[in-house]
Amino acid sequence: MSELLEFGRRILENQPFSALLGTELEVFEPGTAVLSLAIRPELKQQHGFVHGGVVSYLADNALTYAGGSVLGDSVTSEYKINYLRPAIGDKLVAKATVLSSGRNQAVCQCTVIATGEAGERTVALAQGTINKIDPKN
Repeated sequence: MSELLEFGRRILENQPFSALLGTELEVFEPGTAVLSLAIRPELKQQHGFVHGGVVSYLADNALTYAGGSVLGDSVTSEYKINYLRPAIGDKLVAKATVLSSGRNQAVCQCTVIATGEAGERTVALAQGTINKIDPKN
């Protein structure tokens, strides 16, 4: 396991909400991050698919991990998500990549996929701007 992946997993463990949801960091390399989450009944809404807030959280965190992989300590400045279809299956996987980056900001893109008996289905696409934390503030 790479040092960057180990570091990223320690950060994830220290995020109480991520721990509550059971999020796992599968890949953390310069310019790329993959987060996953097992789909459980308590994460679903009344129609039986994963609540949009959970899908959005996973995309947001994956975007920030991808941006942070090139910027260092970072936060989301903004992001937009498009829900394409209901998230149904056993697991959600968010794959994020850096599209463009500078010293203090990165623009990243994320695909959220639901996996299960029916195979893989893209359920959401997101794009966001990630900003490096200024240690002086």
